[in-house]
Order: sequence, then C-alpha cells, then structure tokens
Amino acid sequence: MTAFHIRPANGEDARILSDMLVEAANWNASRARPRVAVLEDPTVLRYIAGWKRPGDFGCVAVDSHGSAVGACWARLFPPNAPGSGFVAAGVPEITLGVNPQWRAQGVGRALLQEIARTAAASGAARLSLSVDRRNFAQRLYVSEGYVTVESRLIADTMVRAVR
Repeated sequence: MTAFHIRPANGEDARILSDMLVEAANWNASRARPRVAVLEDPTVLRYIAGWKRPGDFGCVAVDSHGSAVGACWARLFPPNAPGSGFVAAGVPEITLGVNPQWRAQGVGRALLQEIARTAAASGAARLSLSVDRRNFAQRLYVSEGYVTVESRLIADTMVRAVR
C-alpha cells in the first residue's frame, strides 16, 4: 500500500472535489455515469458549485507523488434548498469520494476522522450525509459513529456528533 497524507482543502481544489464527487456518485461501477453527466446534474453539482463558499471546509488525501486520491468536504444548505442529507440549518452535510484503487485502504476513514476534527474546531456540533443503503461505505459511516436518522426508498440520512 502506498502512503498518503491528509491536507486541508483550499479554494483551488474545485477540480479535485469535482473528481471526487464523480467518484462518490459512481460508487456502483455497474451504474456509473460519464463525468459530464454527473456534473450536469443540479442535484449533484450543488455539492461543489462555487467552492469555496463561506462555511465550506474539507480535506484532501494525497499520495506520495502529490496526486489526490480522495477528499471529504462539508457544505451548509438552507432549509429552502436542502441537500440530500439535510437534517437542520447549521448542520454541515459532507461528501466523501475516494478513487476506486484506494478504497478499503484507510483513506475514507482518515478523511472522515479529519473532517470531524475540522467540523468540531469550526464550532459545528454535528455532521450529516446521505448514503445509498447498498453502498459499502455505509458500514464505514456506522463504524465512525454515524447513525441513521431518516430512511427513504433506497438511501439513509445519517448524522454524527462531533463534539
């Protein structure tokens, strides 16, 4: 396994976050959509549009060659335009994406732990997310303290306290 490290996401990371958003959306390889189709979907695009807005924060996993291999970031959505994992105003919703060849190697867990530290330092009390119940990542979220607060047809909204 190649080593990686985690760094804060910055305003120049929009392309990296776009790449990882596509990875997150295409978690099921048999139902993967082309990059352009993912990023043209307004329900997906809102997770990176205008990055880095006030209140946005995140982290990027980088391999020993300096290439991004994963990212996790948080956004606040208003009640009148909620994200898929919206639970309340003031609760950041996270997105996690990891390159397929780096999955199951600790990258996702390290990113989730770092985003929780960053959220707590920013004053957030909780983080939320939405995950398809068929997505193996749901087990990772549970192991990191996320609990299901709402179940829809195929996806769950999960929340974790961070302080």
